[in-house]
Amino acid sequence: MKPDLIDENDAEFAREMLARMSFIRAFEAKILSLTQTNPPQLMGSTHLCAGQEAVPLGAVAGMRPDDQILATYRGHGWALAAGLDPQALMDEICHRRTGLNGGRGGSAYFMAPGTRFIGENSIVGAGFPIACGIAMANLHAGNERIVITSIGDGAMNQGSVHEAMAFAAVRKLPILFICENNGWSELTATADMFLIDRLAKRGSGYGIPAATVTGTDPIVVRDTIAVAAEQCRSGEGPRLIEFRVPRLWGHYNRDIEHYRSKADKQQAQAQDPITLITARLIETGLMTEEETQAVIDQQESAVASIAEVALAAPLPDPHEARLHVTAPARPSRASAEPAETREMTYIEAVNAALRAELESDPATVVYGEDVGKSGGIFGAARYLQRDFGATRVFDTPIAESAILGSAVGAALAGLKPIVEIMWADFVFVALDQIVNQATNVRYITQGRQSVPLVVRMQQGATPGSCAQHSQSIEAVFAHFPGLKVALAATAQDAYTLLRAAAADPDPCIVIEARSLYQTRGPVTLSSAPEPAGLARFHRNGKDAAIVTWGTMLKPALDAAAILAQDGIDVSVLDLRWLSPLDETALMKAVAQSDGKVLIVHEAVKTGGFGAEIAMRIREFHQDDAPLRIKRLAGANNRMPASPILQAELLPNVDQIVAALRELIEGRKSAQNAPSMIHAQ
Repeated sequence: MKPDLIDENDAEFAREMLARMSFIRAFEAKILSLTQTNPPQLMGSTHLCAGQEAVPLGAVAGMRPDDQILATYRGHGWALAAGLDPQALMDEICHRRTGLNGGRGGSAYFMAPGTRFIGENSIVGAGFPIACGIAMANLHAGNERIVITSIGDGAMNQGSVHEAMAFAAVRKLPILFICENNGWSELTATADMFLIDRLAKRGSGYGIPAATVTGTDPIVVRDTIAVAAEQCRSGEGPRLIEFRVPRLWGHYNRDIEHYRSKADKQQAQAQDPITLITARLIETGLMTEEETQAVIDQQESAVASIAEVALAAPLPDPHEARLHVTAPARPSRASAEPAETREMTYIEAVNAALRAELESDPATVVYGEDVGKSGGIFGAARYLQRDFGATRVFDTPIAESAILGSAVGAALAGLKPIVEIMWADFVFVALDQIVNQATNVRYITQGRQSVPLVVRMQQGATPGSCAQHSQSIEAVFAHFPGLKVALAATAQDAYTLLRAAAADPDPCIVIEARSLYQTRGPVTLSSAPEPAGLARFHRNGKDAAIVTWGTMLKPALDAAAILAQDGIDVSVLDLRWLSPLDETALMKAVAQSDGKVLIVHEAVKTGGFGAEIAMRIREFHQDDAPLRIKRLAGANNRMPASPILQAELLPNVDQIVAALRELIEGRKSAQNAPSMIHAQ
């Protein structure tokens, strides 16, 4: 069969595509060869796009120059098509200091702040929710941009992908969802994992128009993308396009493809887009065979020079490895405006903080499940949609990955999202978007970009709440560098910490206490947010110190008051932030109590943050100084719904008083409750 002729209007584009596809192929071939030397000149796994070059090049040709791109981890071709400097890209893949991200991103996870290429993502399917946030920001700005986000066929089974499509469809977001179907879901045939013949059919379940198109012809790709992009741009919502492409090489650089038949490889080779466009150029009379080969040789030579420069480039400075995890601490600043003080409940203080952020910053958006029309199941966002409109305060599908991922994308694109996860226990279905996405951006980009978002959630045991609605999970978040974690114990802090988080340039988790929502107190409504990471002394004393946070502050204060009646003077320090931790305040508490410290928290003892506090004190304290530390924590147990059973598992005032007396008197615990009190 003779190849199709190229229309004269596409002649120059076809020549350009031969050159650019050949460049990407040579680029990928060089990377592959660098990983296969002995020893390897390029360490780690790389995922190469041989056979798929026509999709990114054709897609970019069908887009506007200011439209944006998020690629999957097989994204070198997308980055080059988007116009990134090949030298900086090769340097990054070779882990050089001169790379796009100074060697921090490598092959599968690099970012390019200030360009249309948002970045790659090495978590399967994770880019789709992030693209939702980018698109939200575009709508907010009214710039008529669209965003393209690509995945492989295997990712079409990821929950985050489905959540993102549901989210984008209901909000009519200007996104082109691209599936590059190369027939293999990593090492498994895609046909074995799907019961449909076209993956694009899945779009219909969300009301998203979809199509399956050849991905080997850059002209077809360009024209398909151009039509779909304009539909998105005109307000018709997202589109899903499945491009059928061949996979010429293995899933990754060490894949020997023992599972793949010879016939499948031959079939893929017959669909090589470079071979196809070369044949068409020759058949149409636009180039000779010698001329096409000269183009291919020229691109290989250019890539060889780029690789040579990359290998000679300096390696990263190890002294910079710890830089740019979070922004430098900012100093406190006092407001010139007189602050108003009101008596209000804890949940009313949350609402006041959200209102203040919406009033002070037009880039702030507030959203989550049931957050808009109803104002949230606890009333935290009550009347905010009425007062600020449904574009800034809105409801979402019940889709935590889409909520958190869109917040990452929105923050990347200049919005200030404050999103709600209704119950802290629910965050585990979408933890990736916090720990693998939000926390990494500042570090990977060497401080050139950040994700200033706030995630609100409430936690803890309350009467009748079951084991899936009662966990205290602050230690989980405190474990991840790049994330800031606050817990509010009073109505004042429900306001203060939320505003501090909203003003912070890094991703913040603000954990509220459901059991405290209806407690009341004075709240000073300051217009100058304090910086993150400040603890607060509620009492100062010389005999012992209680270090606590969240729901245990009130029992700690009550216990200190009881002991004061006997002349025992106890400090109570509310940490408020577990990350960053106020070590200055912590060491002050230790010093003024002569090293007698009781750490109290509701979360279970094992893996609880109390152990971290105890070790920090040990590390910073003088070796020859006396030091006695105890911790009182929740039992290592699941949480029952019965209030009577709950009370048996949680620290209380009497236990705190007893633990402090033992600590001060130097006695060992008389209680046979190893899960509750631990002496060191």
